[in-house]
Amino acid sequence: MKDRIEVQLPAPGESVKEVFVSRLLVQEGDIVSKDALLCEIESDKATMEVVAPSAGKVHFKVAPQTAYPVGTVAVEIDTAFQPQATSVKVEPPQKDLKKSNPVEPAPLAEKPVGEPKKGDPEQGHAVRQGMKEFLALGLKPEKQSQESVSSQPEGTKEKERREPMSLIRKTIAKRLVDVKNETAMLTTFNEVDMSVLLRLRKEHQEAFTKKYGIKLGFMAFFTKAVERALKMYPKVNCRIDKDTIVHPDGIHVGIAVSTDRGLVVPVVRHVENLSLSEIEKEIAALAAKGREGKLTVKDFEGGSFTITNGGVFGSLLSTPILNPPQSGILGMHATVERPVAVSGKVEIRPMMYIALSYDHRIVDGKEAVGFLVEVKRWIENPEIGVLGL
Repeated sequence: MKDRIEVQLPAPGESVKEVFVSRLLVQEGDIVSKDALLCEIESDKATMEVVAPSAGKVHFKVAPQTAYPVGTVAVEIDTAFQPQATSVKVEPPQKDLKKSNPVEPAPLAEKPVGEPKKGDPEQGHAVRQGMKEFLALGLKPEKQSQESVSSQPEGTKEKERREPMSLIRKTIAKRLVDVKNETAMLTTFNEVDMSVLLRLRKEHQEAFTKKYGIKLGFMAFFTKAVERALKMYPKVNCRIDKDTIVHPDGIHVGIAVSTDRGLVVPVVRHVENLSLSEIEKEIAALAAKGREGKLTVKDFEGGSFTITNGGVFGSLLSTPILNPPQSGILGMHATVERPVAVSGKVEIRPMMYIALSYDHRIVDGKEAVGFLVEVKRWIENPEIGVLGL
């Protein structure tokens, strides 16, 4: 039809062949304006919205919570219908309101439950009050309760609710299983004294925020520590491709972000060229896009190492799982005050456990331990980054 425009499901990336329609953003038959959001789709990497190329009446050809090949006609827009400006009808005030007939209270039942004998008002009040409290607790009289219990069929189960897995969740599940089956993953641990870093943040937070318009967090420091350690132990930044070891063109750190749709890992590229403030801004922007479902395929490309921070949820210690095809992932955890030995004395210090999971096929134990020790040294002595030591 000439008056109908077909809107196809787009490809979020070149390699994406199938998308998942997560939800419809307008109702069937709605008349929408140009550039209105019609539905939301997901791929194994990103989420995006399908936009109306023209105004008109919407006719959906796809259903929510269903996967379709890229290029499927998702919506037909009938351009013969155009949105109209809505006008608010104002009712004139009524000057003379007629008095309505008073509503008579409903008569009491002839024989209500617990009705006392006539001439005994105190007993009647007590019974009625008792019944109100009894029913307010969600209880029923004994006889009625027994009947309801006996009428319930035996062996019944609570109702289960089922929902299809999104493409992002299915892809995460498959990759996690592949990591366990196809890599020789090991984890090494260390602990970091956060005293100096906490003091630096406290002393310079106000000036840093005023100058750069963003707060100074832990992630920028850990990202720079990872950058330094990867330069010293480059195998942790590499990946295996069949029988070859691939060396990336820079240090591209993925930052794990928890969203309603699952865990996503957008990438901060070339952190070796970024300052602390630039890293903080980039991480904040990617995290916001992740929570709003606006990450694109480009935001996920090229990661060579990953950092995940379970400490924001209270995790004390964990073994982070690799983000394939990468060979290393750093796990941060909660900062907790505990007694430690310092120069022969016991002191209370803010401590954090850190963990490095690595692929033992490409990274030896000595390199993995050395990498984590270097991260610890940089975090406990951030001035070495300034002095270039």
